[in-house]
Amino acid sequence: MKTNNTIQAAIDLTAGAAGGTACVLTGQPFDTAKVKMQTFPNLYRGLADCAVKTYKQTGFRGFYKGTSPALLANISENSVLFMSYGFCQRVVRNLVGLEKNTPLSNLHNATAGSFAAAFASLALCPTELVKCRLQAMHEMKLSGKIIEGHNTVWSVVKSIISTDGPMGLYHGLSSTLLREVPGYFFFFGGYELGRTLFLSGEKTKDQLGVVPLMVSGGIGGISLWLVVFPVDCVKSRIQVLSMTGKQEGFMRTFARILRNEGVLALYSGLMPTLIRAFPANGALFVTYEYSRKLMMQQFED
Repeated sequence: MKTNNTIQAAIDLTAGAAGGTACVLTGQPFDTAKVKMQTFPNLYRGLADCAVKTYKQTGFRGFYKGTSPALLANISENSVLFMSYGFCQRVVRNLVGLEKNTPLSNLHNATAGSFAAAFASLALCPTELVKCRLQAMHEMKLSGKIIEGHNTVWSVVKSIISTDGPMGLYHGLSSTLLREVPGYFFFFGGYELGRTLFLSGEKTKDQLGVVPLMVSGGIGGISLWLVVFPVDCVKSRIQVLSMTGKQEGFMRTFARILRNEGVLALYSGLMPTLIRAFPANGALFVTYEYSRKLMMQQFED
């Protein structure tokens, strides 16, 4: 198989985009519940209460608020993430002195994923900002924090730019980096560990079927969220509440939540996140691996 670095990057980017699409379509309703419960923990007693109230207030479509920016966020994030992941794997291989075709260990892959997440954060932050604001718009109006809300992606983007300028699209960048960089160490580490556990005989990771990939992706997703969920909670607060004006930074927001609401508030919305993580990230990796494999076959001699 002959693929140069440019072709390999294009394959990883395209397969990552396909995986990101599958991830959103599988888990969007649970992501909506997560953002609502993180930002307004006092409004909801749990996942079931959030689901019932959301349906009563905005109907079934309310669970898919922010789907367009979520698709854009996940496609852009996973395109950059998996393209950078392939590049960072090569960097890690060079740093530890491994030959080109020598398989990386699970630790090496986890490290490459952590490096790649820094690049993905730059693509993710603006689109996730818009997604979070759309998802929590009803609660912001209900709580009286804003008088008039926005119902479309473009109206939210215009509001951000008119109020804070283009750099306003990067509200929450520091907390996004604090979530992504350590989180994707456990994400890729959990995924690769899961694939290792399914190996038997002479079988390689590339020969694993749909079920092992789905389970391994789920392990990776759950590993990520168990580690970084409090950081994600702070990020959601910053990105949603910043629409009311200047929002405090990460450390002050974190301290205020602890002081006023207690440590459990940092885990509000964890249940829908974990429920979502398994099928959504399983779908992501299955779609990514099979899309990548299909495209790689096109370059076989």
